[in-house]
Amino acid sequence: MTRTPGAVIVVGSLHYDIFVEAPHRPAAGETVTGSRWYPKFGGKGGNQAVAVAAEGVEARMVSAVGDDDFGAFLLERLSHKGVSTSHVARQPETRSGMSVAIADASGDYGAVIVSGANLDIAEQSLASDRLWDGASHLVLQNEVREEINVAAARAAQARGVAVCLNAAPWRDMGPDLLNLVDILVVNALEAEGLCGMAVSSLDTAAAAAEVLSARFPCVVVTAGGDGVAFRSGQNHAALPAEKVKLVSTHGAGDCFIGALVGQLAAGADFATALGGANRAAARHVSHITD
Repeated sequence: MTRTPGAVIVVGSLHYDIFVEAPHRPAAGETVTGSRWYPKFGGKGGNQAVAVAAEGVEARMVSAVGDDDFGAFLLERLSHKGVSTSHVARQPETRSGMSVAIADASGDYGAVIVSGANLDIAEQSLASDRLWDGASHLVLQNEVREEINVAAARAAQARGVAVCLNAAPWRDMGPDLLNLVDILVVNALEAEGLCGMAVSSLDTAAAAAEVLSARFPCVVVTAGGDGVAFRSGQNHAALPAEKVKLVSTHGAGDCFIGALVGQLAAGADFATALGGANRAAARHVSHITD
C-alpha cells in the first residue's frame, strides 16, 4: 500500500533578499564595485518550505510579513512554489523581513538580515487544528523568537509530530527547546557551539554527530563541500558532497533541510532521504533559481 505523505509545517522567517554579486566582499571601510543585483525570495523558513514543496509534499508556512510590497512579493512567491500561506499573517504598519547578501567570485557569500515582521509571529497562529491536521513533521530555525519555536515544538509533541530543528543562525538555546527536538541539523559552526567539537572534515562531522546523538535522537552535521554525516542510535552514515561546478552556496543548507524532511514525510528511510537531500543541495549550488 502506498503511504500518504504527511504534511510538513515550517515555522520560521520570510525575507525579501537583495542579492549583490561582486568580485569580493568589502573589508571594513572599503567600497567594492559589483556586477549586478537582483531581488530574491528568502528567509530560512521560506526557503525550507519551498524545498519541501519541491519534493511533492504539502508544505504549510507559519510566519508573518508586513503590509508592504515586500510582503506581497513573499506571499506571491510562496504560493507560486506550492506552499500554503493560510497561516502567514500580514501585519499592518510593520515592515517585512529583508536581507542584503553579497556573493563573491568564488560563490561564497555574507549577509545581513533585518527581521521585521518575523519577530511578530504570534503563538495563536499555532492553535489551529487545521494547521496540524495530517502533519508528520515540524521544521524550525533560529531566525524567529525562541518563544515561538518552543511553542511550536510543544504543540507538535502534543500531536505526535516530529520536530526538526535547524539551529541556524547559531545562538545559545535553552533546554525548553532542545529537549523537544527529534531531528537536529547543524553545520560546522553550530555543531561546535553545541558540543565544543571543531568540524573541519567529513570525519570530524561524523564524530560530532556521534557526540550530539547522546542528547538528540537523530543528528545531521553538514560539512560544506566535504559532505554530510548523520547518526541515530546505532545507525550512522557519512556521505561525501556531490561533485558539481559551484555557482553559489546561497540557500544550500535550506534546500538540504527541506528536501530531507520532505522525503522523510513522504515515507523514505533516513539514509535514503539523506542521499536525496545531498543531491538536491548539489543541484541547488550548481544552478541557483529564484
